[in-house]
Amino acid sequence: MTGDDEESLAELFWGVARRLRHQSRRTLEPWEINPGHARALAVLMRHGALRLSTLAEQLHIAPRSTTEVVDGLQERGLVERRPDPEDRRATLVALTDEGTRVGAAIRAARNAEAERFFGDLDEADRADLARILRTLRD
Repeated sequence: MTGDDEESLAELFWGVARRLRHQSRRTLEPWEINPGHARALAVLMRHGALRLSTLAEQLHIAPRSTTEVVDGLQERGLVERRPDPEDRRATLVALTDEGTRVGAAIRAARNAEAERFFGDLDEADRADLARILRTLRD
């Protein structure tokens, strides 16, 4: 592959990523929630209540940034902080009923969005793309 081909591949990738990012923001508009908050809700839906440090690890962000994300979600009534029963010094972050409802609605909207976005690909192309993306991610 020549340098021009690699640049073209990178440009194609970033073009798709940009399109996905814009589409994701539009999908989140009804809930007035940003992508970082949506990611945190998704992690909590998948794993249940977590310590802030574990949530930070799952989100791949600094603990300080995680505190800001949790503060924003707590202000909206989507999460609550509670004592960790295994360590009184630690705090767990857990979804509220409203957080679970919003998280589920966002998941359904994002699944529909992904189906539309990738809808032109047949099953073989989807499988190939998933394999390639996993290879690049890892």
